[in-house]
Amino acid sequence: MNPKALPPLNWLRAFEVSARYLNFTHAAEELHLTQGAVSQQIRQLESHLGVALFKRLPRGLGLTEEGQSYLPVVQDAITRLAVGTNEIFGQHKRRPIKVRGSLSFLHFWLAPRLADFRRAHPQLDIRYISNLWVKELDGEDDVEIRWGHGQWPGLLSQRLTWDTLFPVCSPELLAQGPLREPRDVARHPLLHVLGYEEGWGYWLQRAGAEDVDYATGPQFDTLVSTLRMAELGQGIALARSSMVEDLLREGRLVELFDCRIEASESFYLVSGSGTELHPDAQAFAIWLVAQAHRST
Repeated sequence: MNPKALPPLNWLRAFEVSARYLNFTHAAEELHLTQGAVSQQIRQLESHLGVALFKRLPRGLGLTEEGQSYLPVVQDAITRLAVGTNEIFGQHKRRPIKVRGSLSFLHFWLAPRLADFRRAHPQLDIRYISNLWVKELDGEDDVEIRWGHGQWPGLLSQRLTWDTLFPVCSPELLAQGPLREPRDVARHPLLHVLGYEEGWGYWLQRAGAEDVDYATGPQFDTLVSTLRMAELGQGIALARSSMVEDLLREGRLVELFDCRIEASESFYLVSGSGTELHPDAQAFAIWLVAQAHRST
């Protein structure tokens, strides 16, 4: 390849970060540049390549077909360069990637995918600490996985799931009697998760069953607990779609009704604004976001 055909690395980095956020302002924060500088680098890269990589939309950015095709190539190259540099020159600094996050996200979403990360990065280790309640980032963790609306002052967030809410129960519980419409959930205990804004009251109201008394039923501090109780036939759980794919496919839980309600809350990858991630953590973040987009 003619060396002159290869774009400068800073242009490619600006493209990769902007494509992840689809927002030049957030990209500028991560790159410690002004928004104007990021926009200029993107324009220079597009001019160099002779194609548009972004669509300028009324409410943000989108990737063109060329941009969508180019992104995984650039991400792979940056990850390989970061990891290779760290392997050769930073071995004395090798440490686990410190991730703090939801136990439910680890158990149902991340754990089944970690084998893929290990195959791609066998030299990297992850230290995952469960965090039941959101706390301030204190610098001890590289990244955090949070459930919420995606807006936390002073933090950068990247969406990982696009969830819908719907009731589930065990096949054995369903066999006790048909559940034909949303208000029929009142026939069994409702299993509650503490800390979620969008619980049974939220779903019942939007499903047209606001007359159901949802104030009773066992309460737990993790979704893992409610889904396990539902598996054991001890009640009906309100599932998040990204968390129950395997349980539904394996027949351990059954979806009730054809009534999925879109959740306004989702899981997000969160990191500090204005702080540069360790190369290993950056490799994990790129991999994680790529996995999330494959799952949509």
